[in-house]
Amino acid sequence: MKRISPLLTIFLFVSIVFVSCNKDDDYINQIETGNEIDFSSVEIQDFIWQGLNTYYLWKDNVPNLADSQITDKQNYFDLLSSYSNPDDFFESLIYNRENTDKWSWIVDDYIALENSFQGIVKSNGVKYGLSYESGSDTDVLGFVRYVLPNSDASGKDVERGYIFDAIDGQQLTINNYQSLLAQDTYTMNFADLNGGNPISNGKSVELTQVENFVENPVHIVKTIDINGFKIGYIMFNGFDAGFEDELSNAFAQIKADGATELILDLRYNLGGYGYIAGDIASLITGQFKNQVISKEKWNTELQNWFEENHPDWVETYFTDKFYKTGDAITGMNLNKLYVITTGSTASASELLISGLDAYIDVSTIGTTTSGKYTGSITIYDSDNFSKSGDNLNTNHTWAMQPIVLQYTNNNGDTVKGGIEPTVEEVEYISEFTELGTVDEPLLASAISYITGSGKPLKSKKNLIKLKQLNNNLEINIKENAVIFDKKIPINFIKR
Repeated sequence: MKRISPLLTIFLFVSIVFVSCNKDDDYINQIETGNEIDFSSVEIQDFIWQGLNTYYLWKDNVPNLADSQITDKQNYFDLLSSYSNPDDFFESLIYNRENTDKWSWIVDDYIALENSFQGIVKSNGVKYGLSYESGSDTDVLGFVRYVLPNSDASGKDVERGYIFDAIDGQQLTINNYQSLLAQDTYTMNFADLNGGNPISNGKSVELTQVENFVENPVHIVKTIDINGFKIGYIMFNGFDAGFEDELSNAFAQIKADGATELILDLRYNLGGYGYIAGDIASLITGQFKNQVISKEKWNTELQNWFEENHPDWVETYFTDKFYKTGDAITGMNLNKLYVITTGSTASASELLISGLDAYIDVSTIGTTTSGKYTGSITIYDSDNFSKSGDNLNTNHTWAMQPIVLQYTNNNGDTVKGGIEPTVEEVEYISEFTELGTVDEPLLASAISYITGSGKPLKSKKNLIKLKQLNNNLEINIKENAVIFDKKIPINFIKR
């Protein structure tokens, strides 16, 4: 495989708890006293500026984030007042949004953000992808990837491979698909694929979104006994917090089954918390305790502090205990791993693959991964930017998830540009079969690669490859960067 990396906690979710020592009280007092200037009207913009000034990875590339911006109170107030909308002010401080920082974001409801990090979402249970219709740059079709158990959709006539091109009888387009699919209740109108130009088949189903739905990211666990091989298969769909027991049980199950090989299916895993990547890496191995999985590089000021004071704080290690719960991890001691990947394999997924690749033989089957090589943390409006910090501002619920670091594996490899597949196998909509079955094309290709049995070749000339869209309703959180959850005392927070 192409030697590139991920293994920390990149977008995907981070709530760092900072302990503040406030090295520069005068710096703070310039803002808080303000003489005649009333900063209350720009308190959210002030929070945004101070958080990014402290932690943003590309701070040195954004002139308006320079420390000098705060030395004159009136000029600083004018800067904060230049955008009345906090979203717009945040965007004005992002470095090269189109080509460099594609992943930092801000929310006005950190409670919903925190829930999403724990797999608690509003959902009807249909997990879908979106593509342009063949030959169109406006009309959109959807395809069902899988249906979540115990959801509104489970038990209804909707399953993997179903095509839909209309909601409530209205054709999906690039301009309306988000609003139509964001409704609490809607009717999904199904169609036949017809070479990428769907034709209605008259079927439909009404779906209702359920608040606080909990999705177990451990979607499928089984052991496949084939051609003398016992192959464990785990489909894992999100590095969400709070599922340590499910992960532990999944690995215990395939070990009890006598599996000696492992296929980890991350094809739809957009990422999440980086520490969970460390947990899973330790479950897969076990022979590398205390060795480095990933290394971080923060902005210049922070990186210098780490290197001078706590260089170990910017490294993630293999362990024999779950990071959050402290429960014991019993690893499989594998020296090989097979991972199913697509362009929806991102962030913490890539960190896991890359981190392990420095130690064991990791083969990927599918297509090139997303290439998220950065990490983010959650920043709140408090004295030390943590939710538990003193003087948490209760006037609002804004929080930021900015990019604060880049990561590499122990060999210094990055996942920038994506992880190229060892065995290329494109997932075509027209070939969707039940996930976890031996005739599902990507899993079949992985099994063939393990057993050396050779997969029967099929002509691909009549298969349609459509241009996929980012499903913003699904990935507005996870598709960003590995999320870090670290307790990092910093003695120069300027609040």
